[in-house]
Amino acid sequence: MGHMKLFGSSGIRGIANKEITPELALKVGLVLGSRKKTAVIGRDPRVSAPMIEHALIAGLTATGCAVTEIGLVSTPTLAYATREYECGVMVTASHNPSEYVGIKLWNPDGMAFDSAQQEEIEKAIEDEDFSMVPWNLIGKFEEDGSAIRAHMNMIKKLVEGSSLKVVLDCGCGAGGTISPYLLQELGCEVITLNAQPDGHFPARNPEPNDENLSMLKKAVVDFGADLGIAHDGDADRMMAVDEKGNFVSGDEMLAIFGLYECNGKKGTVVVPVDTSMMVDDSLKGSEIVRTRVGDVYVAEGIKQCSAIYGGEPSGSWIFPKISYCPDGIYAAAKLVEIVKKKKLSELREELPRYATKRGAFPCANDKKAEFMGKIKAKLEPLGKVLDIDGIRVEMNNGWVLVRPSGTEAKVRITAEARENVDEIFEMAEKIAKEALK
Repeated sequence: MGHMKLFGSSGIRGIANKEITPELALKVGLVLGSRKKTAVIGRDPRVSAPMIEHALIAGLTATGCAVTEIGLVSTPTLAYATREYECGVMVTASHNPSEYVGIKLWNPDGMAFDSAQQEEIEKAIEDEDFSMVPWNLIGKFEEDGSAIRAHMNMIKKLVEGSSLKVVLDCGCGAGGTISPYLLQELGCEVITLNAQPDGHFPARNPEPNDENLSMLKKAVVDFGADLGIAHDGDADRMMAVDEKGNFVSGDEMLAIFGLYECNGKKGTVVVPVDTSMMVDDSLKGSEIVRTRVGDVYVAEGIKQCSAIYGGEPSGSWIFPKISYCPDGIYAAAKLVEIVKKKKLSELREELPRYATKRGAFPCANDKKAEFMGKIKAKLEPLGKVLDIDGIRVEMNNGWVLVRPSGTEAKVRITAEARENVDEIFEMAEKIAKEALK
């Protein structure tokens, strides 16, 4: 079955009309509809999203599945709406550039389809294992405009109001349909940037990282705001800027939310293998469990460990008491509640920090497995090894991760240390280069 691999670390994703075609979407719909009686479907603002959504709806209804379409919504809004259906379908490529599109499938508990469910769908597409129903049993189709309000109301019940001044950069993504209104209803003074959904993403690249948020950093300072908040294309991610206009790193955000969610309780927190030990050292009483990189794996880990909280430094924050879906909308509201009590720059200053060094070098995709085997043998004597996704070695002074890229012909090295990070990095680099010979 290996030649197919439709699903990557975050659903099915690729360039519209090249990798992700209406034909593929139709098949996904036919396969899913043959297995589920009801589905809810939504989309982000991508130019290609309505085309893919229509093909999915045709496939789903052709097999007798009843479909409810909720329109242009954020991914967490769709995931929350799924609680009333057998499955949810989101047409999105999340933080990828505008030419990409994708399909992400959801369970009623807000958990994305896990590896086993994804494989079942892939195999069924390959085997064309689906059946269409006679004309009089075609699934009924309806539109429902209440999903955004339902998601907002759920969050308003769980989050305190606040009168902070917030600059919100929706990046022309789906967050513009919900975040500005939610924060306003919570009592904030909201200044929006790029709040008009536009699939060409004219303002900035949808990924809410430091280099893409220069406009937000400037606006926070110019408006004298208490904080800045940014979303990606489908608003499952949320990143922040403090009142001084500094980008808050993903590891810092993980720690800040972790401190708030654990609140002194001894619980489990789930993070991917590339997460800073800042999180471990901030959450002393908690057990930190590491998973493969990818929000689906973090969510699976949270479920398995009954964790209090988890997330990824790339901007996905998962609060299992509401959903297993990373919810950038809830996270934005929660962050405003946290910052009401203490400035974001002060929260950051209280966190421990360490030097980090990152690098990458070329490695052909077909050589990756052999290369990682060699490296593992050489790294094992150096410390405690975790090999769920690349090789992570924990030493007294810090850790190093050697991990093949999921998308490119590269191997990445990340090192973090309490002191002398160069030493750890160079040692790993040397071992890696020897293994490549």
